[in-house]
Amino acid sequence: MHASQGRSAGLGLALASALAFGGSGVAAKPLIEAGLDPLHVVWLRVAGAALVMLPVAWRHRNLVRERPALLAGFGLFAVAGVQAFYFAAISRIPVGVALLVEYLAPALVLGWVRFVQRRPVTRAAAAGVVLAVGGLACVVEVWAGLSFDAVGLMLALGAACCQVGYFVLSDQGSHGPTDAGRPHPFGVIAYGLLVGAVVLTVVARPWGMNWAALGGSAEMNGNAVPAWLLLGWIVLLATVLAYVTGVVSVRLLSPQVAGVVACLEAVIATVLAWVLLGEHLSAPQLVGGGVVLIGAFIAQSAAPRPPSGPVASGAGVPVSDGAGSGESAAAEGELSGHRTSP
Repeated sequence: MHASQGRSAGLGLALASALAFGGSGVAAKPLIEAGLDPLHVVWLRVAGAALVMLPVAWRHRNLVRERPALLAGFGLFAVAGVQAFYFAAISRIPVGVALLVEYLAPALVLGWVRFVQRRPVTRAAAAGVVLAVGGLACVVEVWAGLSFDAVGLMLALGAACCQVGYFVLSDQGSHGPTDAGRPHPFGVIAYGLLVGAVVLTVVARPWGMNWAALGGSAEMNGNAVPAWLLLGWIVLLATVLAYVTGVVSVRLLSPQVAGVVACLEAVIATVLAWVLLGEHLSAPQLVGGGVVLIGAFIAQSAAPRPPSGPVASGAGVPVSDGAGSGESAAAEGELSGHRTSP
């Protein structure tokens, strides 16, 4: 009975995490179009979330001495890198397309496993990579002569590569002889946000930000929405809530189940962008997006999977958004992410 209740609660939290991460791009794009630089929006997101998580960082301050390399790498790649590349990508290409490209990360992880760690991968995992790449070709409509925004595509691929860093660091973060010897997931998230905020402060230079835009409004599919409300959405829902619910859900579910639910982040982001931003994808793009998700899922479930990172570290179980993405299970199970989208 208790196990069944825990599983139901875990599924609910995983869905909440996917929904929270999936809405980040939808809330950020209007702010970018209202005059804020994508890097400034990322800085606001990460710095705001870091302030909220500051008490958690203080509670786990021992991590600074015990795992400085993990915290620095997590903040640089899983937080600052994923978010900066993703937000820069959605300033040029549709939100759904950017997130679908980012979901190539599980396939890219196989490259790390095969060629860097020199571990064998299964045929099913290789087939998942082929499916994901083929689906991506449909998403960007290569038959149109690559008329798609190439810079936006490369930025989205950059987010996918940074999410690979999330997986690799998650694997490192799970090592320890006992649960007590593993870094607490909430502490890793809190310090990852703090490190990410410091890095982004240097890169984004927020003192040159168009602060007046935050006092105005942004347009969502023809409707005016207060900019501060969108910022609150990004910080509290799409970052703090997304990471925390993702972590707890992975504790209650198996990594495989959490990974499947995390894949819904791309679907949720596409639907929200369609409804709230009026971004319509063509039929081939929708089919290609489905193929990308199927391929990513096969690659993720058939490969030798690293623990789902900082999430696992604290719970003693493995995770994807990533952020995914999954900002997740994919970082997002994105820690979503996420997803570290992430």
